[in-house]
Amino acid sequence: MTLKHFLIGAFLLAACLLAVAQEAPYGLTADLSNLYRLSNAKTFSISPENLTGAKGHGGTALEGGASNAARDLGQGWKVNPFVVIKPKQTFVLADIDGQGAIQHIWMTPTGTWRFSILRMYWDDEKDPSVEVPVGDFFAMGWGVYSRLSSLAVCVNPGSAFNSYWPMPFRKKAKITVENLDDKAMVIYYQIDYTETQVPKDAAYFHAQFRRVNPLPYKDVYTILDNVKGKGQYVGTYLAYGVHNNGWWGEGEIKFYMDGDKAFPTINGTGTEDYFGGSYNFENQEKKQYEEFTSPYSGLIQVIKPDGLYKTQQRFGLYRWHIADPVRFDTDLRVTIQALGWRDGGRYLPLQDDISSVAFWYQTEPHAAFAPLPDKDHLEEN
Repeated sequence: MTLKHFLIGAFLLAACLLAVAQEAPYGLTADLSNLYRLSNAKTFSISPENLTGAKGHGGTALEGGASNAARDLGQGWKVNPFVVIKPKQTFVLADIDGQGAIQHIWMTPTGTWRFSILRMYWDDEKDPSVEVPVGDFFAMGWGVYSRLSSLAVCVNPGSAFNSYWPMPFRKKAKITVENLDDKAMVIYYQIDYTETQVPKDAAYFHAQFRRVNPLPYKDVYTILDNVKGKGQYVGTYLAYGVHNNGWWGEGEIKFYMDGDKAFPTINGTGTEDYFGGSYNFENQEKKQYEEFTSPYSGLIQVIKPDGLYKTQQRFGLYRWHIADPVRFDTDLRVTIQALGWRDGGRYLPLQDDISSVAFWYQTEPHAAFAPLPDKDHLEEN
């Protein structure tokens, strides 16, 4: 990233968060425009070196995953920097009491990312508001690393996952990871949060994963439905696996909100258009897909056939509605078509492998999520 791109990104970050920061108590949301302001908010961080985030308890472990490496140095010298999650077990990453907001999550998990399920619970809810495989939550479907630089999510070398979505809570926050795999996984992680007053109009963060493989002929893919309440839709990640030759992205995204029935209020013009590109994401000189990552949108994964077992192309795309949240008062449904071309200039409804993560904020309680696919139907192929 050049200095020019960095400065542009910093300016956009300040601009898009300024309105929120001016209305919210400082400490819940910070950006360059108010970073100098004092606040009564308190900062905490949870990691394997401080599993509860308690004040003055960082680095106090006497035993841990790196006990042997620290045997000559002792307590305080990187004794427990990671945790091991056994097969078929769930580990509590964070369990926070009080009022505040999660501001940043960093992690680097081993194993198959689709088999590690990230869940988040706000206040006293029993059903999670977030239920997403860890790779897809950070826009890394297909189990393949790709560098991503955006405002909400950054994925850095090598396989360092970062989320900057603000996640307010009023009573409690709980974050877990379930290991569906048959082998243990190692995870390094850090969850940075603030204890502060949450404004009355603050909605709760939600994220939901879905997958259909193959999409039935002439069906549309549903990214999100059955949302009840008031809120705003803020992001889409799409892991798209093509089964046909030719261009696959003629489909339109549609947002049905507040009583829309047969026809939506918001109707896109094409898949690459919605994700901030144009004309097939094609570099006209090279006649190839051209990956890109930007503050709000990107084509970050173009996984090509290898001439042996990887026989199909796979794509990963994101679109963050940070500057243009899609606001709804009572209900929301989001769909996208899968369309290619037939001979003779006619559209071809595709039967592709499509996975997605929808990101949104809303009032609680939220409606029940669609069931998460089982392990066999989660697996990338």
